[in-house]
Amino acid sequence: MSKKKYNKRGKYTVFVFNDNVNTIDHVIKQLRDVCGHNHYQAIQCTTIIHSNGKCDVFTGPYNICYEISDDLVQAGLTVVIVSKKNKK
Repeated sequence: MSKKKYNKRGKYTVFVFNDNVNTIDHVIKQLRDVCGHNHYQAIQCTTIIHSNGKCDVFTGPYNICYEISDDLVQAGLTVVIVSKKNKK
């Protein structure tokens, strides 16, 4: 693995977007079950999602972000993975 690729590991963020389909309780449960948030963190993120339209819920290497993203999508949430340097 080249040094350039090695430096990019761990620089990805999973964002969850607000929608009109999922309940707040469902989003809280998924953040706890999939992302490992405690109850307080899950409520905080869900409040941000509801009021701002999106929230970053996990940051880490791409392969873990992909697994988390896939699980959240299977739960019906709207999710995207973004490289930290492109997250403006």
